[in-house]
Amino acid sequence: MKVEFYKHALAEEDVENVGKTLRSLFLTTGPVCAEVERRFAEYTGLAHCVALNSCTAALHLGLLALGIGDGDEVITTPMTFIATATAIAHTGATPVLADIEAATGLIDPKAVERAITPKTKAILPVHLYGVMADMRALHSIADTHGLHLLEDAAHCIEAERDGIHPGRLSRGACYSFYATKNLTCGEGGALGTCDEEMAHRVRLLRQHGMSKEAANRYHGNYVHWDMLELGWKYNLSDINASLLLSQIERLDAQLALRQHAYDQYVEMLAGIPQITIPSVVGKAAHHLFTIQVPAEDRDNLLHHLGNNAVGTAVNYRAIHTLSWLKKTYNHRPEDFPNALRFGRRTLSLPFYPGIKTEEIEYVSDTLRSYWAN
Repeated sequence: MKVEFYKHALAEEDVENVGKTLRSLFLTTGPVCAEVERRFAEYTGLAHCVALNSCTAALHLGLLALGIGDGDEVITTPMTFIATATAIAHTGATPVLADIEAATGLIDPKAVERAITPKTKAILPVHLYGVMADMRALHSIADTHGLHLLEDAAHCIEAERDGIHPGRLSRGACYSFYATKNLTCGEGGALGTCDEEMAHRVRLLRQHGMSKEAANRYHGNYVHWDMLELGWKYNLSDINASLLLSQIERLDAQLALRQHAYDQYVEMLAGIPQITIPSVVGKAAHHLFTIQVPAEDRDNLLHHLGNNAVGTAVNYRAIHTLSWLKKTYNHRPEDFPNALRFGRRTLSLPFYPGIKTEEIEYVSDTLRSYWAN
């Protein structure tokens, strides 16, 4: 049996929506993108959504909209994808890492508080694997110290913790529509916020700092546009956006399938003592199914699974051990021991809404056979 690491759940209606866009007037950012922004804002409960070409763009522009720049520090986690830290670096600020909770892999609020200095301007937590960080604790810390709070919700559209959804206790949440995400258009992202001024600034910066985007320049008589400030080319096209239209309506149904697959994995892996599963707090979005295994076995397990036609990934090696970040910010592996241990033990298994029970059983049996042999 071959079990792919990921298969998208696009439907025929999504393909039809792309066809409609290709036959329409606008291919770049236009009416379809605006409709996706409206639907996504409605789903998340946030007042404003700004569609972008990646979550990295959302993180970068979100930080810039908060005034983050040269000489500032932004606290984030070492257990994340590199874009969380590099988006901070692209503003001119310094990413300052705070260790994680050993059981969840999420940023530890106590470690965040210890990392605050006079240069700290913001906290950027990551909702790992679809499980929300402790936003109530982080909001309290940010409020006490007068810091901005921006969320990396790349894994986490549908989640809830302590009655709170992403973006409710912060200046905004940054989402990913990358190929493997719960909501996907291949490449894409968004910033969701209840701050109208922040949404306006991100909207301006996403397309070169121009006063009018393409869709606003070609209705009625021509009106000259201006360049108000230095911006970026971070907008999302209507072609990409058209893939999202119907998927937004299916998010909850797809999450139910992910939850079912998650529960099956938990049940089938329960008898393997070498495996632990990161703790889930609240309602999870279940973007990935990631296990913890003995560090000395992890790479051999990756090869064992691959040799048995099971797709795998590592989400993630602790980013403070990666060459550029380690060299640039003088990190030592032991600086963040929980993240170091977590990253050396992590292994992601095939996981998506359409995965079959027999596929989960095959993956589980293949894992079991590694230690049996």
